[in-house]
Amino acid sequence: MVGISDSSAGEPFILFGNPGNRRTTGLQAARSRLKLSPAVEVTYTEVLRAIREKRSLGELMAQIAAQAAPDGVNGSVHVQQSIVQVLTRQADISPLLRLDAPGESFEVERELIALGAPDAEGDDSLLPSSGWTQGTGISAAEARRLQEQHGRIWHPEQWFRGYCRLLAWLRHEAALLWPLSRWMNDPAEVAMMFDKRRCSVVLGKAGIRVPPVLLPSDGAFRDAADLHRTIKESRFHRIFVKIFCGSGASGVMAYQVHPRTQAELAVTTIGTEIVQGQRVFYNAGRLRRYTDKQDIHAILDWLCMEGVHVERWIPKATLNGRVYDVRQLVCGAEACHAVLRLSRSPITNLHLRNKRLLLEEAGLLPDKVEAIQSTAEAAMSVFPASSVAGLDVLVPAHGGRPYVLDVNPFGDLLYRVQYKGWNPYEWEMLQLTNRSAALKGKTNDD
Repeated sequence: MVGISDSSAGEPFILFGNPGNRRTTGLQAARSRLKLSPAVEVTYTEVLRAIREKRSLGELMAQIAAQAAPDGVNGSVHVQQSIVQVLTRQADISPLLRLDAPGESFEVERELIALGAPDAEGDDSLLPSSGWTQGTGISAAEARRLQEQHGRIWHPEQWFRGYCRLLAWLRHEAALLWPLSRWMNDPAEVAMMFDKRRCSVVLGKAGIRVPPVLLPSDGAFRDAADLHRTIKESRFHRIFVKIFCGSGASGVMAYQVHPRTQAELAVTTIGTEIVQGQRVFYNAGRLRRYTDKQDIHAILDWLCMEGVHVERWIPKATLNGRVYDVRQLVCGAEACHAVLRLSRSPITNLHLRNKRLLLEEAGLLPDKVEAIQSTAEAAMSVFPASSVAGLDVLVPAHGGRPYVLDVNPFGDLLYRVQYKGWNPYEWEMLQLTNRSAALKGKTNDD
């Protein structure tokens, strides 16, 4: 059984995320099992408030340390000690920093939209492709007045700009406060992974097989009519249209236009309705099938306004009468946990009630499994400053090398999947802390 080295067990670990969700609790449980000190949780709400109030990360950490009462409950003594330790800036302290997904909190979503507003201040250095959107946005004050509506998709382009500004702030502030700190996934690379357009370009340039991309001559689709012109020119009549920064199939459309009759069919999770005279868009939580051109074009116009990634529809391999792709986790350059996602529709995300199957249970030929794993590992190597991501790998129906569809820096929330006896969070902590100890040992030897 692989264990944690003594030199790394007490190393401070700081988690930026939303408290109490499945990711946070899963990671804390993993650290507990491995007898590691609890992660110091710094919430996105606290970070966004500090940015708004023009406070530094050091000031925020001091505030958190003061609030961590040493009452021994839920490891708070250890948490307070960890905070004090990282604030002392001892020469041998190099905290490990982890970014978690910013979702599942409307308060955080709303504040990110405000941070990304045209009238808000922020560092746009991590925004991968600012010229690929046309949305005008709303003011910061308007953003903070938004009220939660279940499933409603609010201003994704502006949200992403705010998220990149948050990442840039954290990257800059952490470097000032902890010069020896290390990120599990570097914020700059997280921003790049999260932008499907930029990620596809970077992977393609590195020789990773990705689906062919459709682009108009000026580099951005303005509306449905623009998209149709490109479809006609390319003769790609079956495509995927994806909002550039979505996740969990939100903002994804499998779209086809009959080359002779021009009949259209769209399968998507996007719902649309007219509310008080305004057309709104939301994540329906299940697949919807559209054949009415007015509805389809309204959705496409909105997607193009916010920014889209459009790629050729590659037929997926089938297993037991269903198409499938693979969510392959890569940690520390090694392919580890994996799940097949099987569906009777072209969209395979598991939360849409699709079937899941462990890779080792699928009965795939060894060379196909090796191709999936090596493709994911090669794609992850394009992001050398990041240690973990979930990659969606497509095995083509016609054979040949797999394609990489998506690189998700938060794609490790995999249930009931083990690798060498460990769940994903346990394996990540194990690999990260032992690698940290090895690096520290090498530095001492030098």
